[in-house]
Amino acid sequence: MRHATGDHAPAASGYDAELQRHNQVLRRAARIRPHDHVLDIGCGSGQTTREAARRARAGSALGVDVSEPAVRRARELARAEGLRNVTFEQADAQAHRFQQERFDLVISRFGTMFFDDPVTAFANVGQALRPAGRLVMMVWQSRERNAWDVAIRRSLGAAEEPAAGGTEGPDPFSLGDPPAVREILHASGFADVAFTDVHERVYYGPDVAAALAWVRGFTCTSAILKGMDPAAARRAVEDLRVALAAHLGDDGVWFDSRAWIVTARRAATD
Repeated sequence: MRHATGDHAPAASGYDAELQRHNQVLRRAARIRPHDHVLDIGCGSGQTTREAARRARAGSALGVDVSEPAVRRARELARAEGLRNVTFEQADAQAHRFQQERFDLVISRFGTMFFDDPVTAFANVGQALRPAGRLVMMVWQSRERNAWDVAIRRSLGAAEEPAAGGTEGPDPFSLGDPPAVREILHASGFADVAFTDVHERVYYGPDVAAALAWVRGFTCTSAILKGMDPAAARRAVEDLRVALAAHLGDDGVWFDSRAWIVTARRAATD
């Protein structure tokens, strides 16, 4: 589910909290070395980029995101932490002119599923990698394997609809099918594509009220609610509240999820 990225930007910290367990998995998979130069695609408020910079203490990290508020917040947090080897740019990775063969590693935590043309996008990112440079990205598996999405859409009366009003709009599950992703990456100039199953829970907040506020900020949720008449929207919100309450435990509201760690290398060129 894509999150709203408007100027009310709470949610940079909320997003990091939601994905706290996934973040640990990505960190282990990335295996960042002290001299690495790292590119972080869809960096949001920059948690993953800042972590990369701390591990690549003799290298560097660049985070890019299309959201100006998110990039602004990322810069503020990096300054507050005194990091000198990290930078952030507002940019679309599909079209941005990266310095060619600059990076040893490209990482992404759920930031690569929304490209208009994924082959073009990954080819552009690949050109920024040094020969045999690595790609390590986390993407959602299919919709039906993610209990959080199933519960939200069922509550909103949209379980059978990919998006409000039709199939248009960002699809957070667009890279969930391994054969299709392998084909995209091969066409983009990557080799040695591999998939590792990630079965971790997502965190929506310490209580139902916080979780409801967070979920209502999702782009898809807000779009569906805006398309309803007021009475239907009130019923949908109440159904959503009930669904969230069913997942409340002693440590907050958690949902099951499934993702992939996708790894690949820039293919050798003749």
